[in-house]
Amino acid sequence: MTEIAAHYIEEARRQMRGHKRMGENAMAQLKDEEFFVLLDPEANSVAILVKHLAGNMRSRFTDFLTSDGEKPDRFRDREFEVTPPTMRADVMKWWEDGWACVMGAIDGLKPEDVMRTVTIRGEPHTVLQAVNRQIAHYAQHIGQLVFLAKHLRSSEWRTLSIPRGKSEEFKKVAPKSYKPAS
Repeated sequence: MTEIAAHYIEEARRQMRGHKRMGENAMAQLKDEEFFVLLDPEANSVAILVKHLAGNMRSRFTDFLTSDGEKPDRFRDREFEVTPPTMRADVMKWWEDGWACVMGAIDGLKPEDVMRTVTIRGEPHTVLQAVNRQIAHYAQHIGQLVFLAKHLRSSEWRTLSIPRGKSEEFKKVAPKSYKPAS
């Protein structure tokens, strides 16, 4: 069990780092003003998505093992409001601060913690369940962020994975262990 738990923690760390890197690579392609573009009145901008992610990350992963993942000082609705003086540097600070909470908590986990109980909004979760919940949540919002960045950059977008029309070429140069998903 300990070996599986240690592997799980490393995999969670790997996935979180991958989501962070994907978001950063998408945001790096944006012009400053594009961080704040709303596609329609009900949409979220990249800045709003980052503010929400950072608020969630701080709430869920501060004192992860010892306090409820919904902190009393979190005002979730405000995470969906970005005021005009906000700059790209502010958004990137939110991003870094949020990820520091996530990675600090995950880096502090020990195999024996994986089946411990933590709470989120008063609901019990094992650490494994709570971390999986957050991986899924962050993947969803980072996917939205990537979609927005790709939309905004249009023909100037640089792909974050295998370029369109290059899959066969990739398979020829990829490691022999590469097996495409069916």
